[in-house]
Amino acid sequence: MALLFRAFYATAVTGQFMINSKGVPTNAVQGFLKHMLMAIDHISPSHVAVCWDMGSKTFRNDLFPEYKANRSEAPVEMRPQFELAKEAVEAFSIPNIGVIGYEADDCMGTIAKTAMNESHVSILTGDQDMLQLIDDRISVVLLKKGYGNYEVHNGESFFEWKGITPKQMIDLKALMGDTADNYPGVKGIGEKTALKLLIQYENIEGILNNLASLTKTQQTKIQDAVDMLHLSRQLAEIKCDVPISCPLETSVYRYDQEKVRKLAEDHEFKTIQRII
Repeated sequence: MALLFRAFYATAVTGQFMINSKGVPTNAVQGFLKHMLMAIDHISPSHVAVCWDMGSKTFRNDLFPEYKANRSEAPVEMRPQFELAKEAVEAFSIPNIGVIGYEADDCMGTIAKTAMNESHVSILTGDQDMLQLIDDRISVVLLKKGYGNYEVHNGESFFEWKGITPKQMIDLKALMGDTADNYPGVKGIGEKTALKLLIQYENIEGILNNLASLTKTQQTKIQDAVDMLHLSRQLAEIKCDVPISCPLETSVYRYDQEKVRKLAEDHEFKTIQRII
């Protein structure tokens, strides 16, 4: 979903919605497919699956009603492209995966943790929240600005970058909060301070057990937000036990070129016609 929105806004800002002869905007879908196909060409995976959010409400809204409440409705030109994107993915014989009540991130986490027992997993995303999923056989491929620009992270490169382990990313988010997801964490604690505390005390429990060693200002900020700190950690953690299955045999990357060409012709995906 993040890649779909990224593709939409990349051209929507100049009014290029790529409306086809049926009156349907296609800019988000075409951009998404371009991101997907270029990444496949770069990574050369044997299997591919795509995960989607399934509505705006998830179990996190039950925990914290204000979760993502700051987000506006999707633009009118975007709305018909949600189902069109899934149709396009299906044309490539790639499974579309999503579970009501969970975010796409949770589905990706569940599939990645299961599949890593049989294969190395690469997660393509524009969202740094996914870095917490890095494992011995899970890499996160961050999509940078533009097309075909990637930053690949494993446990070693992540530690060199942040100075903490991927699992500590959950507590980092809990301390900092997330303005995009609309939860506060500990007000007044930014990334620099949060990283310093986690490097020294390992996790939230370690920080709370050593409050007396912190500055008076830090003590006050954390003590005033203990409940929100624990809640923010629940919101930040990607669930890896979603009731979903994606056996490897169902996601082998192999598609019928004629089926894809027909999709591109029917919906006038000129960008994709030039690629395939």
